[in-house]
Amino acid sequence: MTSSLNATEFVVRSIAEEALVNEKYFGELDSVVGDGDFGYSLARGFEVVLSGWDGVDRTDPGVFLSKIAIVITSTIGGTSGPLWGTAFLRAGTALKGRNEISPADTITALRAAIEGIKYRGKSDVGDKTLLDAFVPAVDTLEAAFAAGDDAKTALGKMAVSAREAAQATSLLQARRGRASYTGERSVGSPDAGAIAIAVLVERLARTWAN
Repeated sequence: MTSSLNATEFVVRSIAEEALVNEKYFGELDSVVGDGDFGYSLARGFEVVLSGWDGVDRTDPGVFLSKIAIVITSTIGGTSGPLWGTAFLRAGTALKGRNEISPADTITALRAAIEGIKYRGKSDVGDKTLLDAFVPAVDTLEAAFAAGDDAKTALGKMAVSAREAAQATSLLQARRGRASYTGERSVGSPDAGAIAIAVLVERLARTWAN
């Protein structure tokens, strides 16, 4: 098993475990202007990921992510399944055949995930979705790598950026998803998906050294 595969497994497992821990919290955030099922849907999908963990194809990091994507797409309900599944699939496709992943490869995979979410969700930055935290977080990660930061330092900066951007979605009016139906009432509370991105990146930044 390569160090890059180890790292990829660590990232996916951390995301899965954190989704389960925050099931109620994410659901409460989503219930403010959404249908409240975000936390439940995410947790059920990643619960299946963890239950079948040992059986996932580990030919290389890209194949591993692509197989995880299939599980996510088929088990996470609502709009989250296609969005998160597409993100994992696009990232996996970008990394397919690579046994060692460089910082540049990581950014390429994350950018591919972002484009997949934009395409699948017909959304972009400013629509009050997870993209409003994900995009600036990846921008920050890329800048940190370019400055020569190691992974833990870069993740720390990424986490700060994700949290600030996620909190700033409180100022936005939702333009996608069920929350968009509430119009101006969606202003004043942060987007659940954006907060989820912040929470997940914070988990990675906190535990990377382990």
